[in-house]
Amino acid sequence: MRTAYSVETVRAAERELMARLPDGALMQRAAAGLAAVCAKRLGRVSGSRVVLLVGPGDNGGDALYAGARLARRGAGVWAVPMDPERMHPGGLAALRRAGGRIADRIPDRVDLVLDGLLGIGGRGGLREAAAALVDGVPAGVPVVAVDLPSGVDADTGELAGRAATAELTVTFGAYKPGLLIDPGASRAGEVRLVDIGLELPGEPAVEALEDEDVRRLLPAPTAASDKYRRGVVGLVAGSAQYPGAAVLTVAGALRGGAGAVRYVGPAAEAVLARYPEVLIGEGRVQAWVLGPGLGSGPVRLPAGDVPLLIDADGLRGLTPEAVRARTAETLLTPHAGEAAALLGVSRDEVERGRLAAVRELAERFGATVLLKGSTTLVCGPGGGAVRVNPTGTPWLATAGSGDVLSGLVGGLLAAGVGARDAGAVGAYLHGLAGFAAAGFLGGRGRGGGGGGAAAGAPVTAYEVALAVPGVWRGLGGGGGAGALRG
Repeated sequence: MRTAYSVETVRAAERELMARLPDGALMQRAAAGLAAVCAKRLGRVSGSRVVLLVGPGDNGGDALYAGARLARRGAGVWAVPMDPERMHPGGLAALRRAGGRIADRIPDRVDLVLDGLLGIGGRGGLREAAAALVDGVPAGVPVVAVDLPSGVDADTGELAGRAATAELTVTFGAYKPGLLIDPGASRAGEVRLVDIGLELPGEPAVEALEDEDVRRLLPAPTAASDKYRRGVVGLVAGSAQYPGAAVLTVAGALRGGAGAVRYVGPAAEAVLARYPEVLIGEGRVQAWVLGPGLGSGPVRLPAGDVPLLIDADGLRGLTPEAVRARTAETLLTPHAGEAAALLGVSRDEVERGRLAAVRELAERFGATVLLKGSTTLVCGPGGGAVRVNPTGTPWLATAGSGDVLSGLVGGLLAAGVGARDAGAVGAYLHGLAGFAAAGFLGGRGRGGGGGGAAAGAPVTAYEVALAVPGVWRGLGGGGGAGALRG
C-alpha cells in the first residue's frame, strides 16, 4: 500500500527525528537522496550543467546541498535564487565550497533544473518572482521537483495559482496527498520516495492500493461454491433510449466475481442477445446496481437489506435522507458533474478540490463515495484514509466506460467485498483493463490528466470489459511490472 500523510503529520515526525539527530543531519539525508536521483537522471554527471531554482526555506536548502554534491562530482552548478538575501546559509556555503556559482538567470544551456522554490508548507501558488523563474526554464529541459512541485498544495493537490510542472518529483520521508491527487499529481511526473528515517504515526490521509493489496481482496470461489453462494448482482439499468448502458453494465458485472447477474429493466432483449446467461426479472440478489442509462424517468431505490451502488441517472435528485434510511452499505459513483449537483456547487469547484468534494459527499450522505475522474477517489462514510486509484489511461474517457465500472464494482459487492474495498479494487481493475485494451506494453499508467494520452490507441467500453479477466489473471499470478505514476 502506498500511503500519503498530511503536512502536519510529516512536520511533527521531522521535528521528533531532528531532536535525536545532529544538527543538519536530516537535510543532508534528503540532499543525498535527491542528488542520487538527479545523478541517475543525468546519466553522466561530470560535465553536465545543472540549475537550482532556490527558495528561501529548507526546500531551497535541500536543493543547494544536493547541488553541492553534484558539483563535487564534476557538474557545473548554478543557483538562481528567488530572493538572494534569503538563501539557506549552510547550503549556500556548501555549494560555493564545491565550486557552484550564483546566477541571476538560467544559463542558455542546461541539462537539468531542480525546483527548490517552495516546500510542503507553501500555499497560494507561485508569487511573481518564483513564477518568473519557472517561466525561464528552457523548453525541453527536464525539471526535478524537490519534495513536490512548487505551487502545488501538498495536502490536497489543489492549485491556487501558478505552479511548476516536473518530469520527476523526489519526495522525502513520505508521500504527500497532493502528489497523488489531480490537479497536483499531473504536475509531479514520476514520483520517487527517499527514505529519511521518519516514523509516521496513525492513519495516513490518503492511500493507494498496489497489486498485492488488490490480489488479497479479490473474491475467489471455493470447492463448495455454486452460483448463488458466489453472489448474485441485480442490475437496474438501461432504457428504450439507452439499451447499450444495460449491456455494458452487465458486461462489467459478469466480470466482477459474482456467480450470476440478474437484470431488471426494459432492455432485456438487448441484454439476452449478448449474454444469454443473465437472469431476467425480480429475484433474490446480494447487491444491487442502480442507475446507468435509466434516462429521465422516475427512479426508485430497490428494496432489500443488501449493498446498493447508485450511478448516473440513479443519482438524479438523490437525497441524503433516502440514503441514510438504508441499513446496508450504499456506494455512490458520481463523476465531477454529478458530484457538483449533489453538493450544490459548480463542476469547476469539484475538479479544483477533488479531495474535499469526496469527503463532503461521504459525510453528507453517510455513504461510501467513488468520485470518478482524472484521479478516482474512494472515501468511506466514517472518514479515515481516502483511497486514490493509481491505474488507468486517459483513453478510458469514453462513452460507456462508467457503466462497465458500475457493473464490475457491483459484482464485487455481490461477491461479499465491502463497499470501500469494492470501489477501490473495481477502479484498479478497470484502470488496468483500460490500459491493456489501449494496447500499452508493460506498466499500467495512471488515470488522468497529464500522461499517456499520446500513447496507446482509442478503446471502447466493451473492449475494456473484455480486458478485465486478463488483468485479473495477471494479478492472481503475481501481477505485472511497471512503476506507478504519481
